[in-house]
Amino acid sequence: MKIHAFRLSPGQDLKAEIQRFVSEKRIKAGAVITCVGSLRFACLRMAGESSPHTFEQKFEIVSLVGTLSATGSHLHISLSDNEGNMLGGHLLGGCQINTTAEIVIAEIDNYSFSREMDDNTGYKELVISPM
Repeated sequence: MKIHAFRLSPGQDLKAEIQRFVSEKRIKAGAVITCVGSLRFACLRMAGESSPHTFEQKFEIVSLVGTLSATGSHLHISLSDNEGNMLGGHLLGGCQINTTAEIVIAEIDNYSFSREMDDNTGYKELVISPM
């Protein structure tokens, strides 16, 4: 396993920058180890919903988890507002960094992740292949 770490700056798109990093490093199979920071705008797909929800306020990133590959990633995020209320869901593009995001990713040897349409779920789902 190889570990990667990077930091994002104000205004950057959290999901887009993670995917850019994974593509540039040609990570075939990865997982988010940790992410801390803050957002000034969040765009999430909530459980069981098909359309995105947008939130125009500041949040602390409490947790970010997911699987990563150059062909697509699946990320879930937990956020807290200024009163400590929690919000979470499927991370979508458009989540803008407020002050920073510190991200650590594990690159997993001997595996390749891809995403393929699953007729049972209606979504592109993870396919795990040994290398």
